[in-house]
Amino acid sequence: MPKKESTLVNALLFAAYAAGGVLSVIFVPPYERGRRMLYGNHNYSSYRNTVNNLRSRGLISVEKKDNQKFIKLTKKGELEILIAKAKLPQSGKWDGKWRIIIFDIPEYAKPQRNLLRSLLKKNNFRKLQASVYVSPYALNREAIQYLQETKLINFIRILKVEEMDNDKDLKKKFSL
Repeated sequence: MPKKESTLVNALLFAAYAAGGVLSVIFVPPYERGRRMLYGNHNYSSYRNTVNNLRSRGLISVEKKDNQKFIKLTKKGELEILIAKAKLPQSGKWDGKWRIIIFDIPEYAKPQRNLLRSLLKKNNFRKLQASVYVSPYALNREAIQYLQETKLINFIRILKVEEMDNDKDLKKKFSL
């Protein structure tokens, strides 16, 4: 996806999320509003294409009410935003404790398992063993909320470890 469209996708999804899942009046063409669309220098056709793309991916729905169109975030869209927001900003100072995530996700949930691995990697977790990941930093609130909403939390244990034998290699991996 081109960078300009990607920025518009993020703007639409995050705006819908911030508005409590529903955006109003932003689907109206610019000739009716007499000015540019709300999100930057995007023209109407790229905006319309982005809305159609998000709708076809099941992330939003467009609904009519009182002669106005509304963009409504779907449950899938909310999860997509949680994943995007789950990227943990690097903490400057380590508290000396390791965070370990252990999981055993059934085979029928393989896509969710792969998504979890991706989420952990985005949050600076490193693979310790097949289903064990470690990091000096905690998962952020959005990552935990995503795990709860997808019910993956039922297959996961999150540990906060004060001591670990022979963690010199980990300290080196994380530049601690």
